[in-house]
Amino acid sequence: MARDKRRIATARAKLNSLTRSFLDERGYLEVETPIMVPAPGMEPHIEAFETTLDLAPLGGKRRTLYLHTSPEYAMKRLLADGLDRIYQICKVFRAEPPSVEHNPEFSMLELYRSPGDHDTVMADLEELLMALCLAFSGSSRLPGGVSVQTPFPRVSVREAFLDATGVDIAMHPPPDPKPFSAALAESAGISPVEGDTWDDVFFRGFLDLVEPGLGSSRAVYLVDYPAHMAALARVKDDDPRWAERFELFLGGFELANGFHELACEKEQRDRLLAEQKERRQMGLMVPPLDEAFLQAVGRLPDAGGVAVGLDRILMLLMGEDSIEDVLLFPAAGFLCE
Repeated sequence: MARDKRRIATARAKLNSLTRSFLDERGYLEVETPIMVPAPGMEPHIEAFETTLDLAPLGGKRRTLYLHTSPEYAMKRLLADGLDRIYQICKVFRAEPPSVEHNPEFSMLELYRSPGDHDTVMADLEELLMALCLAFSGSSRLPGGVSVQTPFPRVSVREAFLDATGVDIAMHPPPDPKPFSAALAESAGISPVEGDTWDDVFFRGFLDLVEPGLGSSRAVYLVDYPAHMAALARVKDDDPRWAERFELFLGGFELANGFHELACEKEQRDRLLAEQKERRQMGLMVPPLDEAFLQAVGRLPDAGGVAVGLDRILMLLMGEDSIEDVLLFPAAGFLCE
């Protein structure tokens, strides 16, 4: 069935306009940052697209750059320079195949708030989603019936994993995957795989058993991630096993990822070096460290930030089943041409 492109374009324009108005009224300033960057995000589960800047005709050199996977590094530099409430709606790029919930080029809302933390950002985000839902559907429920009534409940990663699998991840901490894998096999029937890391075991249980039930009836925040899974977040003062990172789940989809921002240059450098090592061991491309970003981290104020997938939100607001249904030019179309 042919997609109604006018409906898609109208809904997207409405989403962007409402989002901007909501944030402008709350004192946020819209900013723009470069799409081509010298260093993308370092997360092992995210791959960036490489590009080349050829300055040879001007007497310079060829230089490898990357399409940003998030505007996070540049926006934190602005935050360190004194811009206390900022946001950006932009295109970002991640080298993953098209799927129901992903397009290699997609729209992201990224925002930061200072003074603030993960709690203040979560409060702003849930109010924004409620406002969007009211504007699109006239109620606090999405077309599929999922509620976005505020405040959103918060569930720890440890609690969610235990409820879904019967395994307490605190009893099988990283880095050794064998006891964790054995417990998951016995409790949830997930067979061990030779060579799995602790994270591999975690995500096999999480993706198969935990994530499908998150946000199925109402929006929910998943909070307090294992510290090593949050390289850009502060750890909890009262229990450093867990980090002040959150994700938003709604209608079976992960929509947002946010932090209480880490503000220690040395700790941030050490964490990124550890991720470089992990990427190297996995045979992935290992991008350089962003030194300008690292210098800015040491000057960051107390702040919270979040990245939000706007295409997924639009999909839910429009009652569609796939990212492709809310894009005017989905990648699956031109990749098959």
